[in-house]
Amino acid sequence: MDVTLLDYVPLWGVFFGTVLVVVLSVEVGFQIGGFRRRRSDAEKEAPVGSIVGATLGLLAFMLAFTFGLAASRFDARRMVVLEESNAIGTSYLRAGLLPELHREEIRRLFREYVDIRLVAVRSGSIERVNQMMSESSELHDALWSQTTELAEKDPHSIVTGLFIQSLNEVIDLHAKRALLGLHNRVPEIVWWTLHFIMIFSMVALGYQEGLAGSRRSLAVLTLAITFSWVILLIADLDRPHEGSIRVSQQSMVDLQRSFAKPNPEQSKP
Repeated sequence: MDVTLLDYVPLWGVFFGTVLVVVLSVEVGFQIGGFRRRRSDAEKEAPVGSIVGATLGLLAFMLAFTFGLAASRFDARRMVVLEESNAIGTSYLRAGLLPELHREEIRRLFREYVDIRLVAVRSGSIERVNQMMSESSELHDALWSQTTELAEKDPHSIVTGLFIQSLNEVIDLHAKRALLGLHNRVPEIVWWTLHFIMIFSMVALGYQEGLAGSRRSLAVLTLAITFSWVILLIADLDRPHEGSIRVSQQSMVDLQRSFAKPNPEQSKP
């Protein structure tokens, strides 16, 4: 999994840390603005207000851009879970048309495949996810070994060809899901740019207040909390295995339940 420096900070730390940074940045700007006001009357408040407005507008744009990146990746992860569960279900059904010697073993491997994927996601542990990746690769090898034997016995079988096609799709979607879930994250440079603009925007806001000679407003705390909440939401969306925003695995759960249903062929006398 691609890890950024921000990943070492828990989500609650991201929230409270952002609140602290925003409040301190405004206070630093307020002190600088007050110092300038006492030392010089030449600087006017109106031009500074225009600069602060432009800086806050740039910050809002950067927030929207970062949120869009995280949300699009979340949506892509959600769709690939559905695609993968459909591909596994198709392969499982097509396995029922294979010769009996290989049919049950292949279906058993698919059931195990779904089980380990659900266990890894529910655990929320990156160590368990890495272990799942290794176990999934082993199951791919076992499934492909069974398929190779089938192809060698009857290279012209249409049923075997259809099963190979669906198995290839399962393996490809596994790689796609790994890419989206472990590596396709909001780039670290975007996080640094967002925080850089945030700090300077809040310093500029505090500077304007200090230059105007106004008292510290409690509205700054409201700004800090709401801004930090948005940052927390973006960080939550960007962490697939942590936080309260998780990709639903319901399609995989439904698939697992369908595997548990008795096979009509086995119930025949």
